[in-house]
Amino acid sequence: MSREAGGAAASSDSATEPQRHQEDGNQGVASGRTPLERTADAAEELYRLRDTFFPRDPAEKAAALRARADDALAVLDSLPPEQRKTPQQRAVYEFLRGKIFNVFPDYHKEAEDHLSKAGPDKKILCQLSMLERSMAQGSEDQAQLVEESIKHAKEAVMLDIRDGNSWYNLGNAYLTSFFVSGSWDHMRLHHSVKAYQNADKDETMKCNPDLYYNCATADKYLENYERALRGFEAAALKDPGLGADTEVQKIISLLDKLDSVMKGQLRFKRLASSVSSLSEVNIKSSHKKATIGILSEGLNKTVAVLGKVVLSIRHDNVAPMYYLTCDLDQSYFILSVYGLRNEAIKEGDRVALLDPFYRILDISWKEQVRNFKLFIFFSKDFIFDPYLGSANVCCQKGRTIE
Repeated sequence: MSREAGGAAASSDSATEPQRHQEDGNQGVASGRTPLERTADAAEELYRLRDTFFPRDPAEKAAALRARADDALAVLDSLPPEQRKTPQQRAVYEFLRGKIFNVFPDYHKEAEDHLSKAGPDKKILCQLSMLERSMAQGSEDQAQLVEESIKHAKEAVMLDIRDGNSWYNLGNAYLTSFFVSGSWDHMRLHHSVKAYQNADKDETMKCNPDLYYNCATADKYLENYERALRGFEAAALKDPGLGADTEVQKIISLLDKLDSVMKGQLRFKRLASSVSSLSEVNIKSSHKKATIGILSEGLNKTVAVLGKVVLSIRHDNVAPMYYLTCDLDQSYFILSVYGLRNEAIKEGDRVALLDPFYRILDISWKEQVRNFKLFIFFSKDFIFDPYLGSANVCCQKGRTIE
């Protein structure tokens, strides 16, 4: 389980030991964290020291590693005996102890002994994955810890691909990574939904309301709204206390708002009167200018749609952001944007959508038939004011998602 040193070539004669995030004993430790969580933090610090601290005298590094390892072991030894009784608790304890000893370059029998006692157990790996996500909250190495969480969750799945709990844990890890990475990476959401769907194949997981709630959350951010509605409804039936019914109402409210905006286009005609300024824009790329009327559903490569933002559509979700937009023909569509701060695009701004992804949402829900035919665009890159002008402009990456 040791991590390969990745910075050996980056040694410096003026290297200084990284600042400790955890002092001897319990000083400086965030309140409320368990000894296992604190030990996991200490182990991460230990490996960071190993991979980044390169003093002139190797003996100085060895001494620093030994001191930091002793600190980590002291925290682990503070774990009350009653908290290491179950096989799973004992396995996590043995894993962390082995990981600490395994930091040293020379072979340590203690590392092998403790790691072998932990064993490749799916429950242990799931426990480690959850522990790493817990550690990631507020951590400077949040993204790295979540990636470690995904790694251990995958390892658990590989030990038993029919175990629904392991798939559920993997789905949670990917969903967490979506938010940690800035709420723009759709592939994280797709992986999350796929893992949840595999978890649902296990009959023992069908009574877990969190599975349906979390899967619905991923679908919501993928704008698979009809599937999200079904998932939240299933979660609400299994556990009314989850608040899933509130999520249903939020989605319905959002869809009603989008539908109302599209039906009320005529009110905004005068606001779009200045779209003629779009004809002045020259894009420094090989993309051909187009309007939405000639697009095909799906990805439209080598095409750029120029538009003017008429209205920012506010709602309760962190992503995506929605804007009523019109093109050079004053045809209206909904622009769906991921990965930008809320005020990055303003009403009246001009936008250039490169390689737009055109999608129509047709949603019906229960006895109230709702057919939302919305024009949703996604693009890898887009340009927006103040980067658009009458002169040629370079692409400003907005990290919207296909």
